[in-house]
Amino acid sequence: MNEKASSPAPASIDGLPFEKALAELEQIVSRLERGDVPLEESIAIFERGELLKKHCDGLLKAAEARIDKITQADNGNIAAEPLDVES
Repeated sequence: MNEKASSPAPASIDGLPFEKALAELEQIVSRLERGDVPLEESIAIFERGELLKKHCDGLLKAAEARIDKITQADNGNIAAEPLDVES
């Protein structure tokens, strides 16, 4: 069987900006929630969704690390302070 020949290969996630990765992830969640996707395709897009989630998490952690490094104190000195993120 050559089912994959009819569908285009998924685009690479490497280098995908956060906003585009998140938008694609939201589309995947929406499609899966509707429940009208065939089983094999559901599995494939779920796997891609997992990769997109990991990619977004990595980008967010990198951004948080950058923010930690550039926090400026009131006296003008640069101070590394952890970002206060409430869950």
